Amino acid sequence: MYDRHHDRRRQVTTNMHAKSAPVQAGNADLWSPPPYTPQHPSNASAPRASSSGDSPYAFLREFDTVFLVDDSGSMRGSRWNEAADAIAAIAPVCTAHDQDGIDIYFLNYQHGGTDPKTGAYTNIKTADDVREIFYGVEPQGATPAGRRLRQILDPYLRRVEAIAAKGKDPSETVKPLNIITITDGVFTDDAESVIINAAKRLDKCNATPWQVGLQFFQIGDDKHAQEYLQMLDDDLGHKSKNEGMRDIVDTVPWRGDKGQTLSADGILKCVLGAVNRKYDKCNAFR
Repeated sequence: MYDRHHDRRRQVTTNMHAKSAPVQAGNADLWSPPPYTPQHPSNASAPRASSSGDSPYAFLREFDTVFLVDDSGSMRGSRWNEAADAIAAIAPVCTAHDQDGIDIYFLNYQHGGTDPKTGAYTNIKTADDVREIFYGVEPQGATPAGRRLRQILDPYLRRVEAIAAKGKDPSETVKPLNIITITDGVFTDDAESVIINAAKRLDKCNATPWQVGLQFFQIGDDKHAQEYLQMLDDDLGHKSKNEGMRDIVDTVPWRGDKGQTLSADGILKCVLGAVNRKYDKCNAFR
């Protein structure tokens, strides 16, 4: 029987391979973004959202941007389309300032992509590519955000720790990372412990405050999901204050189904997320 989704996945993967740099075989840190050459000295201040004569999104060149997408069963239908629309709108903003493009991971689907070992679609640079990718994935299963975050973060943090162990600033050789998780519901595993572990590891090696940022981007208007994500954000914020641990998390609601659209501040907030606290008070929508 002809499998439309399988055929489409194969086509999407082929297209992405044609547009992306090849994956290096035998790489022990398969989940990690590649090394980079820093644009500024290691003692520079936090990346600024704007500067005189420069784009307000110029800070994006300082980060690798990863989208982690909830492809659980509850995301079928309009929410899946909303997620595709959200990333398609944000991706060009990121890629206009970062020649590496963005990477897209799904919580459950790991059998396609430009990197078959991780299921990641890497070096994605256009809205059309984003839509093709979403067309080739069928939402199903649970919401194991903690497991997938661990798979992405662990190799990255090992690289940060290895550089710090040599007495060097990790940001000199390990590009700061933004992970934007798009979801419509409550996670089915313990994501909070994974995040706390990551924050403590970053603190232990004295990594720059914006080395890792986690953004949780809610699709839909499920009240329970909204409360859960806000509680996750608040709990981690309290731990940050009470235990002296860095806070690397922020959440944003998406209300595209109610006629609202992301503003420029909303895009900045989503992309920059927990990395730069001064944008947390910006209104995400107008």
